[in-house]
Amino acid sequence: MIATLRSLLLVGAMTTASAAEAEATRSILSFDDLQGWAEDDHGAALSVFLNTCGDLDDPDWRALCGVARTYEPDAARAFFELFFRPVLVEDDKEGLFTGYFEPELDGARTRTDRFKYPIYKMPPEARAEGPWLSRRDILTGDVMQGRGLEIAWVDDPVELFFLQIQGSGRIQLSDGGTLRVGYGGANGHPYRSIGVELVRRGVLGAHEVSAQMIRAWVRKNPEAGAELLLHNPSYVFFREVSRVAPEFGPLGAMNRSITTMRSIAADPAYTPLGAPVWVEKDGEKPLRRLMIAQDTGAAIKGAQRADIFFGTGEEAGQAAGKLKDPGRMVLLLPIQRAYALLPDEF
Repeated sequence: MIATLRSLLLVGAMTTASAAEAEATRSILSFDDLQGWAEDDHGAALSVFLNTCGDLDDPDWRALCGVARTYEPDAARAFFELFFRPVLVEDDKEGLFTGYFEPELDGARTRTDRFKYPIYKMPPEARAEGPWLSRRDILTGDVMQGRGLEIAWVDDPVELFFLQIQGSGRIQLSDGGTLRVGYGGANGHPYRSIGVELVRRGVLGAHEVSAQMIRAWVRKNPEAGAELLLHNPSYVFFREVSRVAPEFGPLGAMNRSITTMRSIAADPAYTPLGAPVWVEKDGEKPLRRLMIAQDTGAAIKGAQRADIFFGTGEEAGQAAGKLKDPGRMVLLLPIQRAYALLPDEF
């Protein structure tokens, strides 16, 4: 995504789910209502669905997961049409799709003159309920010093800032190895967009804001740029991820690898994690594709809000950073669950 804090604590999401559901409207559609449905690669979507469906606790979903494992890829469309119904969930917000990715940074296990910006593990006291210290307090004070909380050191504070926004990434180590980090917690402060702040100051126009433009401005104005980064009080901590093979994507909110252009981050108040979602993204490059909701994001709020995972590296980051398109998403639910959501008078 352009500027969204990747991870959202699911406990907090669940406390607001009932209120969000009360505000939403739901309509059952037919598969004929889904633009481009017949042309998609349903087998690819089934494979991604199988990656996380075994972790779903609800009996309806568990049963469907067992059935899904008996289907070959060429019969995947029949599986979805037989056991699911498309449900359009709407609130008072227009549909919006953005993108996110897994960044790659240069770094080292130990501090050097080049690699001097630390990636921190979460200190125990930061896990207490309620906001902890702000970004400014963490980075300008000595609370983190001498505690061995550094996972690695990187050479660019701007890239580290965007790593925190994405919530996971890969560090290309100076000795030739690779280190993967994933979301390890946050300090409890709300995310404040530095892009919005640059627009407020008149530095950039609203149409100019992108990750690339922000990077360029901060690097061109190092002192003002460092202060700008502190405008966002939210701070993300990491953990080292060693069990995910390099060929797989980073871990999403379900603690499973997500898949390029088949996984989305959605609001769990409206979209159950692990559920298939039909995406109809408009804009310059329209997209019609069955994806799986396997991640969340603090800026991903609403029934028609989603973040599409674009993959790893600079090219994926450039594509993700440009995406801000309208459209709609249609949730696929087990048949019984779909009809149970409708009003009694339906």
